[in-house]
Amino acid sequence: MAKSMTGYGISTTQFENTTITVEIRSVNHRFLDIIPKYPRTFLFLEDKIKMLVKNFFSRGRVELHINIEGEGFVQKSISTDWELLDQFIQQLKVAKERYGLQGEIPFSVLTQLPDLITIQENEEKPDNLQENILACIEDACLQVLEMRIEEGKNLLDDILERATIIRNIVRSIESRRENVIDEYRTRIKQRMEEYIEDPITVDSSRLHQEIALLAEKGDIAEEITRLHSHLDQLEEWSKLEEPIGRKLDFILQEMNREANTVGSKSTDTKISEWTVAMKSEIERIKEQVQNIE
Repeated sequence: MAKSMTGYGISTTQFENTTITVEIRSVNHRFLDIIPKYPRTFLFLEDKIKMLVKNFFSRGRVELHINIEGEGFVQKSISTDWELLDQFIQQLKVAKERYGLQGEIPFSVLTQLPDLITIQENEEKPDNLQENILACIEDACLQVLEMRIEEGKNLLDDILERATIIRNIVRSIESRRENVIDEYRTRIKQRMEEYIEDPITVDSSRLHQEIALLAEKGDIAEEITRLHSHLDQLEEWSKLEEPIGRKLDFILQEMNREANTVGSKSTDTKISEWTVAMKSEIERIKEQVQNIE
């Protein structure tokens, strides 16, 4: 089954005055790259979250955002280092006496002291927090998966349609192959007759030998056979339930190699035109395959 690597899902759940929102975005990537984005207080869940996401996806860059809000879930408190403050004020008094300074100590000076006043978060995790977070992530993953499957179907339809175009081009080249051999034969005979003073004395065995050598050098029968085989393989792999993106990418590289060989071997104008059209369709399929898992 072809699946796209592009998808989006969002899930929200509420319990015990707590709201959990999970948002997932998925885009193309050569491998599976999970990017978790959530408060550090939930790092204890990171391994379980990644294992859960891996159950749904095998390739793609997956960004996962978790936002949790709730009364009492995270309470903030202010802590003051009174000992440090006492030392600071004592040093200010010494400085005033030593240098004869006048005036009161501004309060703003105290608030700018590093490490004097700190804000602490006191976590109160509601019951079943972990289960609810994972359930919310699973729901968002299902949404992303559904979108990826739907887009994958559209991509696969386009790929198979272009594969049919390539198949027809290969058949056209195949039907043209025999005509090319005949044209080789006529061309060689004409050249030999031009070279030899008496056309009647053309050695038929030599003529056949030259034709055979040229035909063997420029024959594209093997390339045509392999192209048909690759197209059959592409159609078979498109029916698999497992991820097929890398398989399709490999077979397209092989098809492109065969198309290049056909183009380099053949001197026929029509075959050259068909080869260019075939390579163009292969490139378009390769672009589509880049987004398939």
